[in-house]
Amino acid sequence: MLSFPASVRIHVAVGVTDMRKSFDGLCAVAQNVLEEDPFSGHVFAFCNRRRDRLKLLLWDRNGFWVFAKRLEEGTFAWRRTSRSGQRCR
Repeated sequence: MLSFPASVRIHVAVGVTDMRKSFDGLCAVAQNVLEEDPFSGHVFAFCNRRRDRLKLLLWDRNGFWVFAKRLEEGTFAWRRTSRSGQRCR
């Protein structure tokens, strides 16, 4: 289990994200699609089309962390669109 300080916000990229993306690609999604600063120290969450893989991106003052999780059974509950109807790519 991961735990973060109460000051850390979690930004969820709704819709699907290409799970081939790593540090730079996920930073670009955080900046250009979510319009948030990936160097903020907040967590950014991304999910694939089948909803069986999840990646978290986190900056910790001297580098990025990418956490990955693959489910062997079942799927993550994940929004397909935002409340305004936008999809994340």
